[in-house]
Parts: sequence; structure tokens; C-alpha cells
Amino acid sequence: MAAQAYDPLAHERTPEGPQFDVFLAGTVFLDIVFTGLPAMPAAGTEIWADGMGSCPGGIANLAIATSRLGLRTSLAAAFGDDDYGDFCWRTLEEQEAVDLSRSRRFEHWHSPVTVSMAVDRDRSMVTHGHPAPLPAAEMIGAPPRSRAAIVTLSPEEPLGSPGSPCNWAEPAHRDGALIFADVGWDPSGAWPRSLLDQLSVCHAFLPNASEAMAYTRTDTPRDALYAIADRVPLAVVTDGANGAMAIDSTTGEEAFIPAPRVTALDPTGAGDVFGAGIVLGTLCRWPLTDRLAFAGLCAALAVQQFGGSLAAPGWGDIADWWHEARSAADRGGAYGSSLARRYAFLDRLVPTVPVGAVRRAVATIARYADVGGTPQQAAETPDEPDEPENGGPNTPRVPAQKE
Repeated sequence: MAAQAYDPLAHERTPEGPQFDVFLAGTVFLDIVFTGLPAMPAAGTEIWADGMGSCPGGIANLAIATSRLGLRTSLAAAFGDDDYGDFCWRTLEEQEAVDLSRSRRFEHWHSPVTVSMAVDRDRSMVTHGHPAPLPAAEMIGAPPRSRAAIVTLSPEEPLGSPGSPCNWAEPAHRDGALIFADVGWDPSGAWPRSLLDQLSVCHAFLPNASEAMAYTRTDTPRDALYAIADRVPLAVVTDGANGAMAIDSTTGEEAFIPAPRVTALDPTGAGDVFGAGIVLGTLCRWPLTDRLAFAGLCAALAVQQFGGSLAAPGWGDIADWWHEARSAADRGGAYGSSLARRYAFLDRLVPTVPVGAVRRAVATIARYADVGGTPQQAAETPDEPDEPENGGPNTPRVPAQKE
């Protein structure tokens, strides 16, 4: 497993401390993303895409996002014994420094696959998969000691219920992990309020505005935030390009932070990247305004790239952005000055980011990120022409082992 170049929690580590910073479980998909489509293909026709990327998806979005930020991440997931499983396992373990000691490979089990087609900043998906051969709780056993665990609330897999695939979360909580919860869209439209009862073991809940209002039966994101804050110490509601708001009852803070202005190309995994930023800021004990601003920046950097999980930024990307934002503040008018003030806390962090810090990968099977690479290796890697879906000129690339 590759070593991370930057450890934001280095000052917190002791020999007696938790083995991992983040533990999570779920389904890993092979994501195949077609970009630059002029339109969706009509029945019986074929069209060509300008770009294509392949990367691990599903729960891998979160695992990669947290690992990119320097958090020691462990993932429990089922992997097939096919080439798709080989690629996802290798990318997570070798490239992205994600621990897979509680994951399993299963013979003759087809890895889940999602094909995503992006047209005019929107996307449509086709997915194929089968239930995992073994429930997550049975695969995990006793969860490893971690500072945080990330779960998804579900009526079908309630936290803490005997026999539930998510019944590992409560033991993790008892062992000191802060439980960060998210929730998915409810296609049934029922939005059962009873789902929120599962928050009793959670430290934080991070729904988007639509989900928050639906589950709390409120009319505005702000009202939904207050309803959630009655249930968890850290309540966060995201509202897309409008930004995010939060209440932390453990510190008495309440904050709203607008999102940075960006051109969004692919929203895949943006919520996961935001959540990773909140987890990091909470574990680092940052002020709430800094946590929201940092998480919003991570999401903004991710949506400017195609490719889901591999669009998640690393500290190298964050350092690049801050240097550019700070140098442009004087000529950026009121917005540029506001941005520089809002992110001034990065001055405490970016100077400590090493030259060889992680930058995002190019989302193809044939490209690796520079995770674990040295500054010398990055310098010796020749630049290649940039393609619209493959990031900017500051993205170092390391030659792949094979096409």
C-alpha cells in the first residue's frame, strides 16, 4: 500500500491511538464514464464520446476522497475475481493507499458495473450487479479501531439492528469512533421520519437540502438544519452551488458558507468529497466555518473534473488552488477578496504541504495518481498534452503499468 505524502493528523498520533482515521463499508462499482456526448443516443443509433474514464465508484468515492486528504482509511467491501475486481482492488490498495484488510475477493461473483453518460452537465446511468455473497457485518467482524466511521442510513439496513449489514457501526461507536451519517435519495417518495431514529448513535448527519427537508417535513433548508440539530451534535445541510450550513452543538457554533464559483462538469461524488472534508476538519478540531469552507472547496475542485472518485482532490491540488486564489485576490474584485479572507486559514496548512503531496489521478484504467510518489519522481515524469476530461496542467502523471 502506498504511503501518503502528507499527514494532517500527525500531531494527534500516538502508539496507543486508533489504527485508522476512517472506517467504512459498502459496495464498490467499476464506473465507466463517457463524457462530451452531444446528446443521448437514440434507439438503434451509435454516437461517439469525446472522452472516457474508468475508476472505482460507489463507496470507493468516499474511501478515495478521505485517503486523498491524508486520512488513514480502511474499507470493507466485496470484490469479484474478474478483471474489474482486479482493477478496483489494485487502484484502491496500491494507488490510493486504502486498507482492504477487511475486504474479500469472491470467486465467480461479477463485480458491479455502472456506465455513466454525461450530457450538458447532467448524467444518466446504467448499472448491473448482484448482491454481495457475504453481508458486510459478517465480512467485517469486529471493526478496527478508528477515529471516525462513515455510514449511509437505510430503512432496509438500520444501524444497530441485529442481523443488519450495518450493525458494525454501533460497536465502532462504543470503541470511540465518531459516526458520520449520510442518506440517499428515496425513490419511493415515502421519506420515513423513522429513519432519523438511527441518528441516536451518530455524531454527524450530512444530507443535502432536498433530503433534509423531505425527512424532517420542513419547508426550508434552514428549518431542516435546526430539526437535524435536535438529533445529532453536528448537523450539516448542503445546498449545491448555494453552499452549506451547519450547527455544532459541541462547540456552540453555527455557520453558513457559500460555495466557490466554479464551472461544474461532473457532479459525481461531490457529496462524498464534501463529507470527507467535514470528517477531516472535525478530526482536526477546526472551527466550523473553516470546516464548511474546506469541504466546499474540495467539492468544487472535484466537480471541475470528470471521473467520479478519481476527481477527488489531494493536498497538492488544494495547495495549487490556494496559491492561485491568493495571488489573484488583488485583481479579483470583491469576490476575490472575499475568497481570500474566507480561506485565509489555509495559510496555516499549505506551507506544511510537501512538494510531493497527492494530486488527483486521471480517470482511466491506464493512469495512476502520484500517491506515494516522491518530488523527484514527479519531476522526472514528462508532461503530456491535457485533455478536457483529464484535469489541468498541474496534474502530475505517473506512467501506467499497462493499457
